[in-house]
Amino acid sequence: MSFSYTHAATLADAARAAAQPDAKVIAGGQSLLGAIKLGLSAPEALIDLSTVLDLKGIRLDNGRLVIGAMSTHATVAASKEVQAAIPALAALADQIGDRQVRNRGTLGGSLANNDPAACYPAAVLGLGATIHTDRRSIAADDFFKGLYETALQDGEIISSVSFPVPEKAGWQKFKQPASRFSIVGVFVSRGPAGVRVAVTGAGPGVFRATAIEQALTAQWSAASASAVTISPEGLNSDLHGSAAYRAALIPVLASRAVA
Repeated sequence: MSFSYTHAATLADAARAAAQPDAKVIAGGQSLLGAIKLGLSAPEALIDLSTVLDLKGIRLDNGRLVIGAMSTHATVAASKEVQAAIPALAALADQIGDRQVRNRGTLGGSLANNDPAACYPAAVLGLGATIHTDRRSIAADDFFKGLYETALQDGEIISSVSFPVPEKAGWQKFKQPASRFSIVGVFVSRGPAGVRVAVTGAGPGVFRATAIEQALTAQWSAASASAVTISPEGLNSDLHGSAAYRAALIPVLASRAVA
């Protein structure tokens, strides 16, 4: 079996290389390399995005915070633009994994992988962001499809994410101490589009907690969020916590995020 490794110079170059059979795009490699080591993925070609400069950078553009897909978690956490526009997003990035993961893992890689316990999907869905690719723009509500599944087509590459700047936003995470993934994580925001509450770690994929959104729309307060009862039906149950435990955590963390 032949194997190729390509350092793409441009997004167009990467897209062309990604169109070949059994090819995988590699960003920070924090998810893909682990899958390859475990025998869960065996690509015949890897396209490295680390040299595509157009995929990096953070800027404010017409009231939206635009973050390049190859921006690392550490870069997002340390960005003065992010800290000023959406402090909760900077805080979320600063709590991902450990120092090695934060310096290698990327925003685009996290979203494309869509791990059910990853942090970034909660921010993207909780802020109503837009995911931009080499082909189109996808609203957050249409992007996340389920367990490790997204709206991305074969060979489609995330180029950037644009976040509307909210009036208020908060993030709270109850983490698994070894992996630092979210047993439950809740991102809350209030802005021009209303109240959004997104939950990660609790189910097979990130989702919006509409009951809490309704309660906070009626009255924006920590007490309103904590008073909501979440059904455990369809939530994850494992050695870290039962579905009922996760259901109980969601309004608690939402309340703390509001506070």
